[in-house]
Amino acid sequence: MGLTWKPRVLTALLGAAVASGLTTLILILVEATDVLLPTDTKFGIVFDAGSSHTSLFVYRWPADKENDTGVVSQALVCQAKGPGISSYASNPAQAGESLQGCLEEALALIPEAQQRKTPLFLGATAGMRLLSQKNSSQARDIFEAVTQVLSKSPLDFWGAELLAGQDEGALGWITINYVLGMLVKYSFSGEWIQPLEGTLVGALDMGGASTQITFVPGGPILDKSTQTTFRLYGSEHSVYTHSYLCFGRDQMLSRLLAQLVQSSSGPLVRHPCYHSGYWATLSPAALYESPCVHTAAPPELAGNLTVEGTGNPGACISALRGLFNFSSCQGRGHCAFNGVYQPPVRGQFYAFSNFYYTFHFLNLTSKQPLATVNATIWEFCQRPWKQVEASSPGQDRWLRDYCTSGLYILTLLLEGYGFSEETWPGIEFRKQAGGTEMGWTLGYMLNLTSMIPAEVPAQWRAQSYGIWAAGVVFAVLTLAVTLGAVAGQLLWPQGAG
Repeated sequence: MGLTWKPRVLTALLGAAVASGLTTLILILVEATDVLLPTDTKFGIVFDAGSSHTSLFVYRWPADKENDTGVVSQALVCQAKGPGISSYASNPAQAGESLQGCLEEALALIPEAQQRKTPLFLGATAGMRLLSQKNSSQARDIFEAVTQVLSKSPLDFWGAELLAGQDEGALGWITINYVLGMLVKYSFSGEWIQPLEGTLVGALDMGGASTQITFVPGGPILDKSTQTTFRLYGSEHSVYTHSYLCFGRDQMLSRLLAQLVQSSSGPLVRHPCYHSGYWATLSPAALYESPCVHTAAPPELAGNLTVEGTGNPGACISALRGLFNFSSCQGRGHCAFNGVYQPPVRGQFYAFSNFYYTFHFLNLTSKQPLATVNATIWEFCQRPWKQVEASSPGQDRWLRDYCTSGLYILTLLLEGYGFSEETWPGIEFRKQAGGTEMGWTLGYMLNLTSMIPAEVPAQWRAQSYGIWAAGVVFAVLTLAVTLGAVAGQLLWPQGAG
């Protein structure tokens, strides 16, 4: 009887060890899920130094990137106090000082441990382009002052540079299509997908000194100087883009007034784009300081000018047409104005910056038909100045110019770029999309992130706490039973066997 106990006990212990071990193995393998550990969040800062003001944008994106381009979102926007940096030509140090407030806001947002590897960039647009033409020494002094301030920050300062007009237009196009999900989308199945090329949206941008048009045409781009190509999310995109310097809102207003002064016989200037009943006195000196105004002040203008509004939209449009050279495109196909090549407009467009601000004031951002837009602007231009002032309190700074801007936008879009009653419904006037400001800065940051090596997140097996605890118990039990079997084999009395 004693002889049969030893093999039975050892067999039972070994059986229990095998069962417990298998249970442990199953608990390890079953109910485990692949988990991507959180990656670092990266940040980038861009200063947009425009002609009328400077804005700072902070962007963030995960360190693991889709097809070598970061998935970027806007984290902060800050408008610097004061005018654009080109306005500090006589005191360049103030240009740098004007950026300090927004820079401090950005530093408060970004963790201190990440500040040294956060890229910082300043891009100056048409205001500084004009100053560079007028006085390159003053422009250089402003860039040096800005660089001195930004390079002292704990951030990774990449430089302060003059952004080419073509880059401004192309990067604005990237911004719009990115925030609309036209470049890449996250599908319900958990995959990144790229939408069809035909769904890409054109960009219409208007700042204070320049205006840009960018889109994907229906055929080849014949003038390669107007073509920009870049790679995003593993796909290559070629767009038509052109920037018209001196055709931004502020410079357009100066050029128009100078043209009216030239055609006036004395110090009284009748302005058809200003409301009837409006009048103001101004010094002609400031008007002729702009590089966009190519005529000299008439010699008889020794004193101030008196400008009187007549509220005549028809005469206003005639005066605005004088700012364009349409005759240079006569007999030429695929030509916009001033002899500039442009393929026919195609698809949907987003119009932002001063396009949006003007039409927002006029309540024309709801995709109204062209006939309604035209009638609304004409009716507004014909209102007496006192009525306009009474209906729009607090709008004094730009109030007199909304009529001019509205008619100018119609002239530019219809007679300049070639939109028609059929293609007009494809234009949307927008300030933001997806909580992100329209403009070139996000497009720049998307391009910038593709230069930063992607970091692949670590992958681990993860289990719930209950499964993990049960696994530990069975592992200990397996070990105990196995040790018991070994001890039994070694220590069992030989006589009992």
